[in-house]
Parts: sequence; structure tokens; C-alpha cells
Amino acid sequence: MLSLLLRNLLFFIIHPGLVAGLIPYYILGNSMKQVIAQPWQGLQYVALILFAIGFVILILCILRFATEGRGTLSPVDPTQKLVTHGLYRFSRNPMYVGVMLMLIAEAMFFQSGTLWKYSLFVFVAFNAFILLHEEPRLKKVFGEEYQQYCKKVRMWI
Repeated sequence: MLSLLLRNLLFFIIHPGLVAGLIPYYILGNSMKQVIAQPWQGLQYVALILFAIGFVILILCILRFATEGRGTLSPVDPTQKLVTHGLYRFSRNPMYVGVMLMLIAEAMFFQSGTLWKYSLFVFVAFNAFILLHEEPRLKKVFGEEYQQYCKKVRMWI
């Protein structure tokens, strides 16, 4: 179990850490420090709450993947069992929803048009990856169980 948790931590740093952390940091550059140093507006507090919600969703999903699915969030080390409980009862892709909430929150907090564009790009990329890679793989690996799950639970929310 420790090995699985460590692998999940590694892939957490690599995948969402890159998409919702490092790339936005580089997009913002020096403007990040300037915005943080200024007095915050109400919208920025809303953005912090939204970011926290997205982060909690992401963590809950990673834990669910480790405990129920016996795998990680990474396509190179996927779950061994289909995960259908927790937040996965409401969305087939709550982890992506969490990351998108974090990105939207960052764009709101920093009032960055470039981060809004990046968020849209990431959303399109997530959709393409899900439709072209993840769903076909899940159908192949989990067959009828996944088909039934898709009938009950929406792709996003």
C-alpha cells in the first residue's frame, strides 16, 4: 500500500502539478507576485475557495483510485478495478473537474486572459484525451461493467 501511495504522490506532482501548477506559474511570470502583493478583491477570495474545492476533489479522487481502484491517476499506472464510488457516482471524470476548477480559480484570481485561454485549451485537451484514449481503454478493460456505469453517470457533471 505504501508503494501505491508513493506512486500516486509522484504522479500527482507530475500530472496536475504540471498542468495546474508549473505551467500557470510560467504563464504568469512576474505578474503573479504583483497581484499577490496588492490588496485582494472579493473575486479573489471566491477564486481561493474555488481552488480549494478543486484541490479537495483532486485529492479525494486520488485516494479513491489508490484504495478502490488499486492504481494511480497516471495512464502509465492505471487502476486495476473500475472506480465507481465517492465522487465517481456523480461524474465519470471528477479528477478532471477538480483540475479545471483549480485552473478557472487561478484565471479568476490573477485576472489573466492568458490563463483563461490556457484553461480552455486544457479543457479541450482533456476532452480529446478522454474520448480518444481513456474511454476506449476502459471499455476494453472493464467491458460491460463500464458500459453500465456510462449509462448511469455523466461524463462531466
